[in-house]
Amino acid sequence: MAGQHVDVLIVGAGLSGIGAAYRIKTQSPGRTYAALEARDAIGGTWDLFRYPGIRSDSDMFTLSYPFRPWTESTSIASGESILRYIRETAAEFGIDEEIRFGHRVVSASWSSEDALWTVEATSAAGPVTFTCSFLYMCSGYYSYTGGHAVTFPGQEKFTGTVVHPQEWPADLDYKDKKVVVIGSGATAITLIPSMADDAAKVTMLQRSPSYVVSQPGKDPFADGVRSLLPAGVAHQVLRTKNVLMTTAFYQACRRWPKPLGAVLRKRVAGALPADIPADPHFVPSYDPWDQRLCVVPDGDLFTAMRKGKADVVTDRIRSFTKKGIALESGRELDADIIVTATGLKMVTFGQMEISVDGKVVDPGSLYVYKGMMFGGVPNLAWCIGYINNSWTLRADLVSQYVTRLLNHMSAHGFTTVGPVMDADDPARSQSQPFMNLTSGYVQRMIDKLPKQGGTRPWLARQNYLLDVVDMKLRRLDDPAMRFGRATGRRTVPASPAEPEPVAVAS
Repeated sequence: MAGQHVDVLIVGAGLSGIGAAYRIKTQSPGRTYAALEARDAIGGTWDLFRYPGIRSDSDMFTLSYPFRPWTESTSIASGESILRYIRETAAEFGIDEEIRFGHRVVSASWSSEDALWTVEATSAAGPVTFTCSFLYMCSGYYSYTGGHAVTFPGQEKFTGTVVHPQEWPADLDYKDKKVVVIGSGATAITLIPSMADDAAKVTMLQRSPSYVVSQPGKDPFADGVRSLLPAGVAHQVLRTKNVLMTTAFYQACRRWPKPLGAVLRKRVAGALPADIPADPHFVPSYDPWDQRLCVVPDGDLFTAMRKGKADVVTDRIRSFTKKGIALESGRELDADIIVTATGLKMVTFGQMEISVDGKVVDPGSLYVYKGMMFGGVPNLAWCIGYINNSWTLRADLVSQYVTRLLNHMSAHGFTTVGPVMDADDPARSQSQPFMNLTSGYVQRMIDKLPKQGGTRPWLARQNYLLDVVDMKLRRLDDPAMRFGRATGRRTVPASPAEPEPVAVAS
Protein backbone atom coordinates (compact mmCIF):
# COMPACT_ATOMS: atom_id res chain seq x y z
CA MET A 1 0.00 0.00 0.00
CA ALA A 2 1.43 3.36 -0.99
CA GLY A 3 2.05 5.91 1.69
CA GLN A 4 3.25 9.46 1.36
CA HIS A 5 6.27 11.70 1.70
CA VAL A 6 6.70 14.18 4.54
CA ASP A 7 9.62 16.34 5.57
CA VAL A 8 9.63 14.94 9.11
CA LEU A 9 8.18 11.63 10.21
CA ILE A 10 7.58 11.25 13.95
CA VAL A 11 7.32 7.75 15.40
CA GLY A 12 5.05 7.76 18.44
CA ALA A 13 2.14 9.92 19.62
CA GLY A 14 2.71 9.97 23.34
CA LEU A 15 3.97 12.81 25.52
CA SER A 16 7.17 13.16 23.46
CA GLY A 17 5.58 12.79 20.04
CA ILE A 18 2.93 15.43 20.64
CA GLY A 19 5.56 17.82 21.98
CA ALA A 20 7.77 17.14 18.95
CA ALA A 21 4.91 17.84 16.56
CA TYR A 22 4.18 21.15 18.29
CA ARG A 23 7.79 22.30 17.99
CA ILE A 24 8.01 21.36 14.31
CA LYS A 25 4.68 23.00 13.55
CA THR A 26 5.42 26.26 15.37
CA GLN A 27 9.21 26.65 15.07
CA SER A 28 9.69 25.23 11.60
CA PRO A 29 6.45 26.34 9.90
CA GLY A 30 5.77 25.22 6.36
CA ARG A 31 7.50 21.90 6.91
CA THR A 32 5.28 18.85 6.43
CA TYR A 33 5.13 16.21 9.12
CA ALA A 34 3.14 13.20 10.25
CA ALA A 35 3.18 10.98 13.34
CA LEU A 36 2.85 7.20 13.17
CA GLU A 37 1.28 5.63 16.25
CA ALA A 38 1.10 1.84 16.65
CA ARG A 39 -1.83 2.06 19.04
CA ASP A 40 -5.28 3.43 18.27
CA ALA A 41 -5.11 6.37 20.65
CA ILE A 42 -2.94 9.30 21.69
CA GLY A 43 -1.05 9.07 24.96
CA GLY A 44 1.67 6.44 24.79
CA THR A 45 2.58 5.36 28.33
CA TRP A 46 -0.41 7.14 29.81
CA ASP A 47 -2.84 5.34 27.53
CA LEU A 48 -1.15 1.95 27.88
CA PHE A 49 -0.95 1.55 31.66
CA ARG A 50 -4.29 1.07 33.40
CA TYR A 51 -3.32 -0.37 36.77
CA PRO A 52 -4.75 1.23 39.94
CA GLY A 53 -3.13 4.48 41.00
CA ILE A 54 -1.07 5.04 37.82
CA ARG A 55 0.44 8.52 38.21
CA SER A 56 3.46 10.66 37.48
CA ASP A 57 6.66 10.21 39.45
CA SER A 58 7.77 13.73 38.56
CA ASP A 59 6.09 17.05 39.33
CA MET A 60 3.71 18.23 36.63
CA PHE A 61 5.27 21.68 36.33
CA THR A 62 8.28 20.03 34.71
CA LEU A 63 6.57 16.98 33.20
CA SER A 64 4.05 19.17 31.34
CA TYR A 65 4.96 21.17 28.25
CA PRO A 66 6.54 24.61 28.74
CA PHE A 67 4.26 25.98 26.03
CA ARG A 68 1.03 24.81 27.71
CA PRO A 69 0.89 25.44 31.47
CA TRP A 70 -0.35 22.76 33.84
CA THR A 71 -3.41 24.26 35.51
CA GLU A 72 -4.67 21.48 37.77
CA SER A 73 -4.09 21.67 41.52
CA THR A 74 -2.07 18.47 41.79
CA SER A 75 1.68 18.41 41.40
CA ILE A 76 1.90 14.60 41.34
CA ALA A 77 -0.91 13.83 38.91
CA SER A 78 -2.99 10.78 38.05
CA GLY A 79 -2.46 8.96 34.78
CA GLU A 80 -5.99 9.87 33.74
CA SER A 81 -5.38 13.61 34.11
CA ILE A 82 -2.02 13.40 32.31
CA LEU A 83 -3.65 11.52 29.42
CA ARG A 84 -6.38 14.15 29.22
CA TYR A 85 -3.73 16.90 29.18
CA ILE A 86 -1.81 15.27 26.31
CA ARG A 87 -4.96 14.75 24.22
CA GLU A 88 -6.21 18.29 24.84
CA THR A 89 -2.80 19.64 23.76
CA ALA A 90 -2.92 17.62 20.54
CA ALA A 91 -6.43 18.85 19.77
CA GLU A 92 -5.72 22.50 20.64
CA PHE A 93 -2.88 22.73 18.12
CA GLY A 94 -4.37 20.50 15.44
CA ILE A 95 -1.72 17.85 15.92
CA ASP A 96 -4.27 15.05 16.21
CA GLU A 97 -5.12 15.58 12.53
CA GLU A 98 -1.59 14.57 11.52
CA ILE A 99 -1.47 11.25 13.40
CA ARG A 100 -1.78 7.93 11.58
CA PHE A 101 -3.17 5.53 14.18
CA GLY A 102 -2.69 1.78 14.01
CA HIS A 103 0.59 2.19 12.12
CA ARG A 104 3.36 0.07 13.66
CA VAL A 105 6.76 0.88 12.18
CA VAL A 106 8.80 -2.23 11.45
CA SER A 107 11.79 -0.86 9.53
CA ALA A 108 13.47 2.29 8.27
CA SER A 109 16.18 2.39 5.61
CA TRP A 110 18.33 5.38 4.70
CA SER A 111 19.52 6.07 1.16
CA SER A 112 22.45 8.46 0.82
CA GLU A 113 21.84 8.60 -2.91
CA ASP A 114 18.33 10.00 -2.41
CA ALA A 115 18.89 11.59 1.02
CA LEU A 116 15.67 9.91 2.14
CA TRP A 117 14.39 7.50 4.73
CA THR A 118 11.98 4.81 3.54
CA VAL A 119 9.82 3.69 6.44
CA GLU A 120 7.80 0.48 6.36
CA ALA A 121 4.83 0.06 8.67
CA THR A 122 1.95 -2.32 9.19
CA SER A 123 -1.66 -1.19 9.47
CA ALA A 124 -5.14 -2.69 9.47
CA ALA A 125 -5.27 -2.08 5.71
CA GLY A 126 -1.96 -3.87 5.17
CA PRO A 127 1.67 -2.76 4.71
CA VAL A 128 2.25 0.95 4.12
CA THR A 129 5.35 2.86 3.07
CA PHE A 130 6.36 6.40 3.93
CA THR A 131 9.37 8.41 2.88
CA CYS A 132 10.78 11.32 4.84
CA SER A 133 13.75 13.64 4.84
CA PHE A 134 14.16 13.41 8.62
CA LEU A 135 13.14 10.62 10.99
CA TYR A 136 12.33 11.53 14.59
CA MET A 137 12.01 8.62 17.03
CA CYS A 138 9.64 9.50 19.90
CA SER A 139 8.58 6.00 20.95
CA GLY A 140 10.54 5.78 24.21
CA TYR A 141 12.69 2.85 25.23
CA TYR A 142 10.42 0.09 26.47
CA SER A 143 8.17 -2.46 24.81
CA TYR A 144 4.47 -1.71 24.49
CA THR A 145 3.72 -5.35 23.70
CA GLY A 146 4.52 -6.62 27.18
CA GLY A 147 6.57 -6.07 30.32
CA HIS A 148 9.39 -8.14 31.74
CA ALA A 149 7.62 -11.33 32.72
CA VAL A 150 9.20 -13.80 35.13
CA THR A 151 8.00 -17.39 35.33
CA PHE A 152 8.37 -18.45 38.96
CA PRO A 153 8.85 -22.07 40.08
CA GLY A 154 5.52 -23.74 40.71
CA GLN A 155 3.53 -20.87 39.20
CA GLU A 156 1.17 -23.33 37.53
CA LYS A 157 0.10 -24.62 40.97
CA PHE A 158 -1.32 -21.28 42.12
CA THR A 159 -5.13 -21.34 42.00
CA GLY A 160 -5.56 -17.58 42.28
CA THR A 161 -4.98 -14.82 39.72
CA VAL A 162 -1.56 -13.70 38.46
CA VAL A 163 -1.41 -10.24 36.88
CA HIS A 164 1.36 -8.15 35.31
CA PRO A 165 0.72 -4.39 35.70
CA GLN A 166 1.25 -3.75 31.98
CA GLU A 167 -1.63 -6.13 31.21
CA TRP A 168 -4.06 -5.13 33.94
CA PRO A 169 -7.56 -6.62 33.44
CA ALA A 170 -10.29 -3.99 33.52
CA ASP A 171 -12.58 -6.36 35.45
CA LEU A 172 -10.10 -7.48 38.12
CA ASP A 173 -11.92 -7.53 41.46
CA TYR A 174 -9.59 -7.30 44.45
CA LYS A 175 -12.12 -6.16 47.04
CA ASP A 176 -11.52 -7.99 50.33
CA LYS A 177 -8.84 -10.11 48.65
CA LYS A 178 -5.34 -10.87 49.87
CA VAL A 179 -2.89 -9.39 47.40
CA VAL A 180 0.86 -9.90 47.08
CA VAL A 181 2.76 -7.47 44.87
CA ILE A 182 6.16 -8.81 43.79
CA GLY A 183 8.59 -5.92 43.32
CA SER A 184 9.90 -2.78 44.99
CA GLY A 185 10.04 -0.29 42.13
CA ALA A 186 7.82 2.64 41.20
CA THR A 187 4.98 0.42 39.97
CA ALA A 188 4.79 -1.58 43.19
CA ILE A 189 5.06 1.58 45.31
CA THR A 190 2.13 3.03 43.34
CA LEU A 191 -0.07 -0.07 43.34
CA ILE A 192 0.05 -0.93 47.02
CA PRO A 193 -1.59 2.17 48.56
CA SER A 194 -4.04 2.36 45.66
CA MET A 195 -5.30 -1.17 46.29
CA ALA A 196 -5.04 -1.12 50.08
CA ASP A 197 -8.37 0.54 50.87
CA ASP A 198 -10.41 -2.10 49.04
CA ALA A 199 -8.25 -5.19 49.46
CA ALA A 200 -8.17 -7.20 52.67
CA LYS A 201 -4.42 -6.63 52.77
CA VAL A 202 -1.65 -5.88 50.29
CA THR A 203 1.85 -7.19 50.85
CA MET A 204 4.89 -5.90 48.99
CA LEU A 205 7.27 -8.82 48.50
CA GLN A 206 10.71 -7.59 47.56
CA ARG A 207 14.05 -9.26 47.03
CA SER A 208 15.82 -5.99 47.83
CA PRO A 209 14.56 -2.52 48.82
CA SER A 210 14.55 0.75 46.89
CA TYR A 211 14.98 4.34 48.01
CA VAL A 212 11.59 5.88 48.69
CA VAL A 213 10.91 9.61 48.94
CA SER A 214 7.69 11.14 50.22
CA GLN A 215 6.55 14.21 48.30
CA PRO A 216 3.41 16.38 48.62
CA GLY A 217 0.77 15.59 46.03
CA LYS A 218 -0.06 19.30 45.94
CA ASP A 219 2.40 22.16 46.10
CA PRO A 220 1.19 25.01 48.38
CA PHE A 221 3.91 27.28 46.99
CA ALA A 222 2.55 26.65 43.50
CA ASP A 223 -0.96 27.60 44.56
CA GLY A 224 0.38 30.87 45.95
CA VAL A 225 2.38 31.71 42.84
CA ARG A 226 -0.52 30.94 40.52
CA SER A 227 -2.83 33.16 42.54
CA LEU A 228 -0.48 36.11 42.02
CA LEU A 229 0.89 35.71 38.48
CA PRO A 230 -0.52 35.05 35.02
CA ALA A 231 -0.68 31.35 34.14
CA GLY A 232 2.25 31.39 31.69
CA VAL A 233 4.55 33.35 33.99
CA ALA A 234 3.60 31.28 37.04
CA HIS A 235 4.28 28.07 35.10
CA GLN A 236 7.79 29.23 34.19
CA VAL A 237 8.52 30.30 37.77
CA LEU A 238 7.40 26.96 39.17
CA ARG A 239 9.18 25.02 36.44
CA THR A 240 12.42 26.87 37.16
CA LYS A 241 12.09 26.39 40.91
CA ASN A 242 11.51 22.65 40.57
CA VAL A 243 14.33 22.21 38.03
CA LEU A 244 16.79 23.90 40.38
CA MET A 245 15.66 21.93 43.41
CA THR A 246 15.69 18.56 41.64
CA THR A 247 19.05 19.21 39.98
CA ALA A 248 20.62 20.31 43.26
CA PHE A 249 19.27 17.25 45.08
CA TYR A 250 20.56 14.85 42.40
CA GLN A 251 24.01 16.46 42.36
CA ALA A 252 24.16 16.33 46.16
CA CYS A 253 23.23 12.63 46.16
CA ARG A 254 25.95 11.83 43.64
CA ARG A 255 28.57 13.88 45.46
CA TRP A 256 27.70 12.84 49.02
CA PRO A 257 25.84 9.52 48.63
CA LYS A 258 26.45 8.16 52.14
CA PRO A 259 25.13 11.09 54.21
CA LEU A 260 22.26 11.75 51.78
CA GLY A 261 21.34 8.07 51.78
CA ALA A 262 21.27 8.16 55.57
CA VAL A 263 18.94 11.17 55.50
CA LEU A 264 16.55 9.42 53.09
CA ARG A 265 16.49 6.26 55.20
CA LYS A 266 15.91 8.24 58.40
CA ARG A 267 12.93 10.03 56.88
CA VAL A 268 11.38 6.72 55.87
CA ALA A 269 12.01 5.22 59.30
CA GLY A 270 10.13 8.12 60.88
CA ALA A 271 7.08 7.46 58.69
CA LEU A 272 6.82 3.70 59.30
CA PRO A 273 4.68 2.03 61.96
CA ALA A 274 6.50 0.47 64.91
CA ASP A 275 6.00 -3.09 63.65
CA ILE A 276 7.76 -2.45 60.31
CA PRO A 277 11.48 -1.74 60.80
CA ALA A 278 13.33 0.34 58.25
CA ASP A 279 16.14 -2.22 58.21
CA PRO A 280 16.01 -4.41 56.16
CA HIS A 281 12.87 -3.27 54.34
CA PHE A 282 13.98 0.24 53.39
CA VAL A 283 17.78 0.09 53.48
CA PRO A 284 18.96 -0.33 49.86
CA SER A 285 22.33 -1.87 49.06
CA TYR A 286 23.12 0.85 46.49
CA ASP A 287 23.66 4.60 46.61
CA PRO A 288 20.86 7.10 45.90
CA TRP A 289 20.32 7.56 42.15
CA ASP A 290 22.18 4.41 41.17
CA GLN A 291 18.54 3.64 40.48
CA ARG A 292 15.62 6.04 40.17
CA LEU A 293 14.07 7.12 43.45
CA CYS A 294 10.48 6.00 44.08
CA VAL A 295 8.14 8.89 44.86
CA VAL A 296 5.38 8.41 47.43
CA PRO A 297 2.84 11.26 47.14
CA ASP A 298 1.68 12.48 50.54
CA GLY A 299 3.30 9.42 52.12
CA ASP A 300 0.35 7.24 51.00
CA LEU A 301 2.37 4.01 51.18
CA PHE A 302 3.29 4.66 54.81
CA THR A 303 -0.28 5.66 55.65
CA ALA A 304 -1.53 2.31 54.34
CA MET A 305 1.09 0.53 56.45
CA ARG A 306 0.18 2.45 59.59
CA LYS A 307 -3.47 1.48 59.05
CA GLY A 308 -2.48 -2.17 58.84
CA LYS A 309 -3.74 -2.42 55.27
CA ALA A 310 -0.29 -2.89 53.75
CA ASP A 311 2.85 -4.74 54.70
CA VAL A 312 6.33 -5.41 53.33
CA VAL A 313 8.33 -8.62 53.27
CA THR A 314 11.98 -8.77 52.22
CA ASP A 315 12.80 -12.31 51.16
CA ARG A 316 13.34 -14.53 48.14
CA ILE A 317 10.75 -16.70 46.44
CA ARG A 318 11.26 -20.45 46.67
CA SER A 319 8.13 -21.31 44.69
CA PHE A 320 4.49 -20.54 44.16
CA THR A 321 2.07 -22.80 45.99
CA LYS A 322 -1.59 -23.59 45.59
CA LYS A 323 -2.54 -20.81 47.99
CA GLY A 324 0.28 -18.28 47.59
CA ILE A 325 4.07 -18.07 47.78
CA ALA A 326 6.65 -20.08 49.71
CA LEU A 327 9.73 -18.09 50.65
CA GLU A 328 13.32 -19.20 51.13
CA SER A 329 13.09 -18.26 54.82
CA GLY A 330 10.39 -20.92 55.26
CA ARG A 331 7.59 -18.41 55.58
CA GLU A 332 4.50 -18.67 53.37
CA LEU A 333 2.37 -15.81 52.10
CA ASP A 334 -1.29 -16.52 51.38
CA ALA A 335 -2.70 -14.72 48.36
CA ASP A 336 -5.80 -14.55 46.22
CA ILE A 337 -4.06 -12.30 43.69
CA ILE A 338 -0.36 -12.04 42.87
CA VAL A 339 0.83 -8.99 40.97
CA THR A 340 4.18 -9.49 39.25
CA ALA A 341 5.53 -5.94 39.17
CA THR A 342 8.81 -7.30 37.80
CA GLY A 343 9.65 -4.40 35.55
CA LEU A 344 9.72 -3.16 31.99
CA LYS A 345 11.19 -4.74 28.91
CA MET A 346 13.54 -2.28 27.24
CA VAL A 347 13.82 -2.09 23.46
CA THR A 348 15.78 0.07 21.05
CA PHE A 349 14.09 2.19 18.40
CA GLY A 350 10.66 0.77 19.16
CA GLN A 351 11.79 -2.69 17.98
CA MET A 352 12.18 -1.45 14.42
CA GLU A 353 15.09 -2.41 12.18
CA ILE A 354 17.23 0.47 10.95
CA SER A 355 19.61 0.27 8.01
CA VAL A 356 21.90 2.79 6.35
CA ASP A 357 22.69 2.26 2.66
CA GLY A 358 21.70 -1.38 2.87
CA LYS A 359 23.62 -2.18 6.06
CA VAL A 360 21.56 -3.07 9.14
CA VAL A 361 22.53 -0.94 12.13
CA ASP A 362 23.40 -2.64 15.42
CA PRO A 363 22.10 -0.26 18.14
CA GLY A 364 24.67 -1.58 20.61
CA SER A 365 27.50 -0.40 18.35
CA LEU A 366 26.28 3.20 18.14
CA TYR A 367 27.58 6.20 20.06
CA VAL A 368 25.05 8.81 21.10
CA TYR A 369 25.69 12.45 20.15
CA LYS A 370 24.26 14.91 22.71
CA GLY A 371 21.99 12.13 23.88
CA MET A 372 19.83 12.31 20.75
CA MET A 373 21.63 11.47 17.47
CA PHE A 374 23.95 8.65 16.47
CA GLY A 375 27.36 8.55 14.87
CA GLY A 376 27.04 7.27 11.31
CA VAL A 377 23.22 7.52 11.14
CA PRO A 378 22.13 10.60 9.13
CA ASN A 379 18.94 12.62 9.47
CA LEU A 380 17.65 10.82 12.54
CA ALA A 381 17.05 11.93 16.12
CA TRP A 382 16.05 9.96 19.20
CA CYS A 383 13.88 11.62 21.83
CA ILE A 384 14.84 10.33 25.28
CA GLY A 385 14.14 12.12 28.54
CA TYR A 386 16.18 12.34 31.71
CA ILE A 387 16.70 9.46 34.11
CA ASN A 388 17.09 11.85 37.06
CA ASN A 389 14.47 14.47 36.26
CA SER A 390 11.21 14.93 34.40
CA TRP A 391 11.14 13.23 31.02
CA THR A 392 9.71 16.26 29.23
CA LEU A 393 12.52 18.60 30.26
CA ARG A 394 14.97 16.83 28.00
CA ALA A 395 12.43 15.69 25.40
CA ASP A 396 11.43 19.28 24.73
CA LEU A 397 15.06 20.42 24.50
CA VAL A 398 15.70 17.72 21.91
CA SER A 399 12.65 18.80 19.88
CA GLN A 400 13.78 22.41 19.92
CA TYR A 401 17.26 21.35 18.82
CA VAL A 402 15.77 19.33 15.95
CA THR A 403 13.85 22.36 14.69
CA ARG A 404 17.02 24.48 14.88
CA LEU A 405 18.82 21.85 12.86
CA LEU A 406 16.07 21.62 10.24
CA ASN A 407 15.90 25.40 9.86
CA HIS A 408 19.68 25.59 9.48
CA MET A 409 19.63 22.91 6.78
CA SER A 410 16.91 24.72 4.84
CA ALA A 411 18.67 28.07 5.11
CA HIS A 412 21.91 26.67 3.68
CA GLY A 413 20.60 24.12 1.22
CA PHE A 414 21.77 21.05 3.11
CA THR A 415 19.90 17.78 2.69
CA THR A 416 21.90 15.57 5.04
CA VAL A 417 23.16 15.97 8.58
CA GLY A 418 24.65 13.61 11.09
CA PRO A 419 27.40 13.30 13.68
CA VAL A 420 30.59 11.35 13.02
CA MET A 421 32.87 10.00 15.73
CA ASP A 422 36.42 9.86 14.42
CA ALA A 423 38.40 6.68 15.08
CA ASP A 424 40.89 8.58 17.25
CA ASP A 425 38.30 10.61 19.17
CA PRO A 426 39.29 10.41 22.86
CA ALA A 427 35.63 10.02 23.79
CA ARG A 428 35.72 6.53 22.24
CA SER A 429 38.33 5.28 24.71
CA GLN A 430 36.01 6.21 27.59
CA SER A 431 33.03 4.25 26.35
CA GLN A 432 30.26 3.70 28.88
CA PRO A 433 26.58 2.70 28.91
CA PHE A 434 24.17 5.36 27.70
CA MET A 435 22.02 4.82 30.81
CA ASN A 436 24.13 4.60 33.96
CA LEU A 437 21.57 2.90 36.16
CA THR A 438 21.88 -0.40 37.99
CA SER A 439 18.13 -1.08 37.67
CA GLY A 440 17.27 -4.56 36.41
CA TYR A 441 15.40 -3.35 33.33
CA VAL A 442 18.50 -1.43 32.21
CA GLN A 443 21.04 -4.13 33.04
CA ARG A 444 19.06 -6.75 31.10
CA MET A 445 19.58 -4.73 27.91
CA ILE A 446 22.88 -2.99 28.63
CA ASP A 447 24.82 -4.66 25.78
CA LYS A 448 22.11 -3.89 23.22
CA LEU A 449 21.71 -0.22 24.04
CA PRO A 450 23.72 2.56 22.36
CA LYS A 451 26.81 3.78 24.20
CA GLN A 452 28.13 7.18 25.15
CA GLY A 453 31.67 8.49 25.25
CA GLY A 454 33.50 10.16 28.08
CA THR A 455 33.51 13.75 26.75
CA ARG A 456 31.15 16.16 25.03
CA PRO A 457 29.39 15.99 22.65
CA TRP A 458 29.36 12.20 23.01
CA LEU A 459 28.60 12.35 26.72
CA ALA A 460 24.91 12.47 27.66
CA ARG A 461 24.92 14.69 30.73
CA GLN A 462 21.96 14.29 33.03
CA ASN A 463 21.85 18.00 33.72
CA TYR A 464 19.08 20.21 32.35
CA LEU A 465 20.85 23.50 33.03
CA LEU A 466 23.94 22.47 31.06
CA ASP A 467 21.80 21.01 28.28
CA VAL A 468 19.86 24.25 27.90
CA VAL A 469 23.11 26.00 27.01
CA ASP A 470 24.30 23.14 24.82
CA MET A 471 21.12 22.67 22.80
CA LYS A 472 19.74 26.19 22.57
CA LEU A 473 22.77 28.43 22.44
CA ARG A 474 25.80 26.57 21.09
CA ARG A 475 26.69 26.41 17.41
CA LEU A 476 25.13 23.64 15.38
CA ASP A 477 28.26 23.11 13.30
CA ASP A 478 30.62 21.67 15.88
CA PRO A 479 33.53 19.49 14.65
CA ALA A 480 31.57 16.25 15.06
CA MET A 481 28.61 17.33 12.92
CA ARG A 482 28.63 16.83 9.16
CA PHE A 483 26.30 18.64 6.78
CA GLY A 484 25.93 17.59 3.15
CA ARG A 485 24.02 18.03 -0.09
CA ALA A 486 22.70 15.19 -2.20
CA THR A 487 23.83 15.53 -5.83
CA GLY A 488 22.76 12.72 -8.10
CA ARG A 489 24.14 9.37 -7.00
CA ARG A 490 26.24 10.60 -4.11
CA THR A 491 26.18 12.95 -1.17
CA VAL A 492 28.87 15.58 -1.34
CA PRO A 493 30.03 16.81 2.08
CA ALA A 494 29.68 20.53 2.50
CA SER A 495 31.77 22.80 4.66
CA PRO A 496 29.97 23.66 7.89
CA ALA A 497 28.34 27.05 7.69
CA GLU A 498 27.80 29.55 10.44
CA PRO A 499 24.27 28.92 11.72
CA GLU A 500 21.74 31.63 11.26
CA PRO A 501 20.53 33.41 14.41
CA VAL A 502 17.82 31.35 16.04
CA ALA A 503 15.41 32.69 18.62
CA VAL A 504 15.47 30.70 21.83
CA ALA A 505 11.93 29.48 22.46
CA SER A 506 10.54 28.97 25.92
